Amino acid sequence: MRELRNTKIIAVDHGYGNMKTANTVTSTGIKAYETEPIFTGNILEYNGIYYRIGEGHKEFIPDKAMDEEYYLLTLMAVARELNVFSIREADIHLAAGLPLTWIRNQREEFRSYLLQNSEIHYRFNSKEYHIRFVGCSLYPQGYPAIVNWLGDFKGTNLLADIGNGTMNILYINNKKAQESRCWTEKFGVNQCMIAAKNAVLDKFGVKIEESTVEQILRFGTADISAPYLDCITAVARQYVTDIFATLRKYEYNPDLMRLYVVGGGGCLIRNFGTYDKARVTILDDVCATAKGYESLAYMSLKRRG
Repeated sequence: MRELRNTKIIAVDHGYGNMKTANTVTSTGIKAYETEPIFTGNILEYNGIYYRIGEGHKEFIPDKAMDEEYYLLTLMAVARELNVFSIREADIHLAAGLPLTWIRNQREEFRSYLLQNSEIHYRFNSKEYHIRFVGCSLYPQGYPAIVNWLGDFKGTNLLADIGNGTMNILYINNKKAQESRCWTEKFGVNQCMIAAKNAVLDKFGVKIEESTVEQILRFGTADISAPYLDCITAVARQYVTDIFATLRKYEYNPDLMRLYVVGGGGCLIRNFGTYDKARVTILDDVCATAKGYESLAYMSLKRRG
């Protein structure tokens, strides 16, 4: 965690599948209870309501500021990051992001949404937190994940940030991001998840647990019988084929540029794709974007003095 003039800088990567900070990852599923839940673990208490966080994930929402739950998930993420350092009270400067082509229009609305309460008290996992939000920096998703790698970038490079809900595509030429050459596609990993579940239902007439499909997508296999595994594997391979087809739509040419992949989609490319490993780099750290937000915010605030 970075700190400047007694202010903690906490980065939150608001994914559709997972909320990430520099040191934590939590699934975005959230369910409200009027009374304390029976089972403990990832329980947020706010305004007299209990929220269990971490079972499943949220559906795609193009404007996160329209969804109250992302604010609750932000409070949870801040608490989890503070808990890593045994901190319960702090002045916080948030660092977060939005999809590449949406940030221009949504930046100020999302900043106001995250800073809707300048001071707040709440409980997470039975621990009291007293937070004062003093500022918020917002960045385009994906790019911060490779900021610390820019020194290695030469010539033309393509960045693909493949999350649960969207895929962000950005060209980086001679270490400089090309703002005029960035795109956001609603083509995240959840599209593959839905297709895999539907394929199993259509072929075998049964529903499969999402957690089982997720394990196959992440690791390439799971403890299920071969026909089911083959069915899901075929869907995953087609999804990866479609990823590369989408990149080619934006003039991706593996002979002329290097490809950098961040986000959860990287494991699908590794497990089910056919590509030149010498020219495609997959960043495995799912917290890389959050760490990048944190680093950029720290440098920006330090320059301001």
